[in-house]
Amino acid sequence: MLDNGPVSTDPNTEPDTPDQPDAPLPRRRVLLLAVIAPLVLAVDLVTKIIAVEHLEGREPVELLGGLIYLPLIRNTGAAFGLAEGWTVILALIAFGVVGFILWIARRLRSVGWAIGLGLVLGGAMGNLVDRVFRGPGPMRGGVVDFISVLDPWGNFFPVFNVADSAICVGGGVIVLMALLQRDYDGTRVEKPAAKKAGA
Repeated sequence: MLDNGPVSTDPNTEPDTPDQPDAPLPRRRVLLLAVIAPLVLAVDLVTKIIAVEHLEGREPVELLGGLIYLPLIRNTGAAFGLAEGWTVILALIAFGVVGFILWIARRLRSVGWAIGLGLVLGGAMGNLVDRVFRGPGPMRGGVVDFISVLDPWGNFFPVFNVADSAICVGGGVIVLMALLQRDYDGTRVEKPAAKKAGA
């Protein structure tokens, strides 16, 4: 039998080998974000181009027996028509969101957070492109919205686009990860133990 040397009995001592498989995790999680965000951006831009080309100047197109309508609306507000007219402020906020996500991406080790942040990043960039490059001018452009539920003009639910959907779904995933006490760096956030009565 081979002698591997003395074995440490110190409970504070951790072997080196278990940490090694975790080393590639940050790169893999960033890669997941880097795939999701451009994919969302591409789908958003393509669908907006198609919507402008085929829906401009037309009445809303009815789909699925009136479950979905396709109008064309230029939105200078936030997602789902909120904060109407705040285009410049919303564009600056979007720049901040994109910058923040890129900043924390270097420590990203959670699959859930990578998916959520990737969706939010792609959606934020999709609407940001509209605000920067569409008329009437830079930082004042109207976001193209073209999906309406149960009503041609968003009276049942505000008209939205792919970017809005990605932002909302990504935000939901992030909230879920927070409820599960999972942080973006892969650690588990433990709640502090309640103090005993009379302590």
